Amino acid sequence: MKKVNKTTFPHDATFKQFLTHPESARDFIQLHLPEKLLALCDLTTLKLESGSFVEDDLRAFYSDVLYSLQTRAGAGYVHVLIEHQSKPDKQMAFRLMRYAIAAMQRHLDAGNKKLPLVIPVLFYVGKPSPCPNSTNWLQLFDHPALARQLYSEDFPLVDVTIISDDDIMQHRSMAALTLIQKHIRERDLSDLMDRLVTIMLTTNMTRQQVISLINYMVQAGNTSNAEAYVRQLAQRVPQHGDELMTIAEQLEQKGIEKGSKEGRREATLDIARELLQNGVELGIVMKSTGLSEEELAKLRH
Repeated sequence: MKKVNKTTFPHDATFKQFLTHPESARDFIQLHLPEKLLALCDLTTLKLESGSFVEDDLRAFYSDVLYSLQTRAGAGYVHVLIEHQSKPDKQMAFRLMRYAIAAMQRHLDAGNKKLPLVIPVLFYVGKPSPCPNSTNWLQLFDHPALARQLYSEDFPLVDVTIISDDDIMQHRSMAALTLIQKHIRERDLSDLMDRLVTIMLTTNMTRQQVISLINYMVQAGNTSNAEAYVRQLAQRVPQHGDELMTIAEQLEQKGIEKGSKEGRREATLDIARELLQNGVELGIVMKSTGLSEEELAKLRH
């Protein structure tokens, strides 16, 4: 008698053989999808999709059977998933949720602008019977009612752009960061000097917070003279004077180095102009100054 090869997961493999056939998938969905969800689906548009987007740590739990279809709510997906373990998984509802979100992400990655309706379906063949775990992922929280409220409503939003500066001044240890980030892109930060001084004098900012905030202002902000700004701030906020003066000195040194570099560059260009005007060959000028042929061509115009 010929020996039959055994598959590692026979339940999964057999299920997948049936469910990758559109007619079987259509029957499965008609039989097992709740009526209110089935009413949304146009089963004539079923199309087998690749399930390769499933995360590696989820792949062992699912059959990778995925169908797309049209719904009354627009393009959507029906996920047919199989749990082929002999023991139930208490976290299965959360795994289903992760799988559904992965499908939503792939839908967006394909260029769509709206999220698809995703309907996960768990086909349970394990022990004990019946399946002892809920497929409602919110039941996995210590406080399901609070979780339902959180994840079915708008998430908390801190829209700094509409908070008045006067209100921000009352934000205690967050006031300085909030004020600067509100205005970092749209105005000269010198206009915020008085408010920033008040905040720094009345709140307990750490040394690292001060250094981080000032460096952020210098790098991303708009000030006519960053070094002078920081020096003035150091004079008005003496408790952070050392940190601020260190930053000011660093800015001064960078300014000197930049000016020196720009000065050397301008001197090199002057020499190149003079050599060219005196008819020196281009190759010799390039070798003498280190300038490229393109740079020298600009000097000739």
